[in-house]
Amino acid sequence: MIVVRNEEAEMDEMWSFVQSKKQQRWLWSAIDHRTGKMLAYVLAPHEDAALVKLKQLLHPFDLTHFYTDSWGAYLRLLDQQHHTVGKANTQKIERKHLTLRTRIKRLARKTICFSKSTLLHDKGNWIVHQPL
Repeated sequence: MIVVRNEEAEMDEMWSFVQSKKQQRWLWSAIDHRTGKMLAYVLAPHEDAALVKLKQLLHPFDLTHFYTDSWGAYLRLLDQQHHTVGKANTQKIERKHLTLRTRIKRLARKTICFSKSTLLHDKGNWIVHQPL
């Protein structure tokens, strides 16, 4: 595996559901701030442990700065000196998530289309999020 040095990353989380909105599925992802290429992603609950796992996957990239929204896990687990909160620097990842919601009907928040299987949901919907 070739590891390319990336200095800055945008991180965000996106939810969908399987069968009902009570069975939420969360995608935590990180992209290169400069190129918009996917670096890593985690399918996990909306909890701090998911961000810890994502940070472990990002470790080989030796990132020096993160751009995120104001979700509490980011504020608690990222070093303030290497972290910027705000929409101005997360436009690429927000756009990527909006594109997914637009193109994959079962990711839309209000829809009659939904997944019945967690396994198929995870494999089918996030296949487009292949990391570098």
